[in-house]
Amino acid sequence: MGDTENSATGPDHPDDDPQALREGATAPAPPAPSHCPDCGLAQDRYATHYEGHWVLLEPRALVPAHTLPPRRRWIITTDGAAMNLWDAEPIPGTQCRIAHRMVCPYLQLEDPWPWATVLRQENERRAQRLFNLPDGWDLPNAG
Repeated sequence: MGDTENSATGPDHPDDDPQALREGATAPAPPAPSHCPDCGLAQDRYATHYEGHWVLLEPRALVPAHTLPPRRRWIITTDGAAMNLWDAEPIPGTQCRIAHRMVCPYLQLEDPWPWATVLRQENERRAQRLFNLPDGWDLPNAG
């Protein structure tokens, strides 16, 4: 039971940066705008418990936690920070937020959740309307 080595918090914890990157906590810190750097859509930005790391969460998307796959469940803690539940089983009735990078129309990530495809398509339509792009536009290659 007793491995407490990885429970330290703060800047002295050597695993914070790689863990934050794995979870997608790569948003620019304030005062930078809270827009996705890839698609340009406005997002909700939250600090995480990883020192100096922020995450963009999809606005207006609050879903029952049990409908999201593990490691995709973000909650807002009582201190106002976003926390990824990873493999923890959520309490019945828990509502979770969705990281924008999971549904960004410019990123082609694995799709562990069928609704992500639908939300990604809706974000593509929103971006098209936002930037007045013509019908039939193609997304640029992400890399």
